[in-house]
Amino acid sequence: MNIKIYSTPTCPYCKLAKQYFSSKNLSYEDFDVSQSKQALDEMVKLSGQMGVPTIVIDGQIIVGFDKARIEGFLKV
Repeated sequence: MNIKIYSTPTCPYCKLAKQYFSSKNLSYEDFDVSQSKQALDEMVKLSGQMGVPTIVIDGQIIVGFDKARIEGFLKV
């Protein structure tokens, strides 16, 4: 399973998303869009939005920490 999180260090929902994945022992790749213009551009291209967290699970895009949608994609 490929999980990417586009986030910022000050975003509380980003922290919740990372804690959630860690609690499920799921590895993820984190991209800090406040420090990387490339990551920011990639996030906007994927989602069409500037909102964080933007989570990509096997190509499926979720904007925000929507636990129910995340679990649906994870089959948890």
